Amino acid sequence: MDRPSSYTQTVTGVITGGAKRLSYQQYGISPQLVERIKLKMKNPAYKERIKNLVQGLSKADLQNSAKVHQMVRTITGILNERLSPAHEQQIVQFVLSQRIDPNNTFHLIKLWGMFR
Repeated sequence: MDRPSSYTQTVTGVITGGAKRLSYQQYGISPQLVERIKLKMKNPAYKERIKNLVQGLSKADLQNSAKVHQMVRTITGILNERLSPAHEQQIVQFVLSQRIDPNNTFHLIKLWGMFR
């Protein structure tokens, strides 16, 4: 069975990191914010708190706008990041649009590829 070219491009882009404009940037999320959060997540204390917060999340949780919004607020509070309501909404929309299934390895690899 032949796969559509968009599927092939997505898989290739994820594996090689070949996306020129990362998908989070299309939602107005700045690379500087992503880099600051990545740096903070190297701190074991932050990492453990976030890990405990997201442990046990389901696909349904990540498609629930209210839950995602609350999670974004909690995480930014833990990381001492101040976001405007517009930025919070951009992050929520990004998460919802990704249709993340935390039990699907391909989804996790795709996210890892976006933020590595």
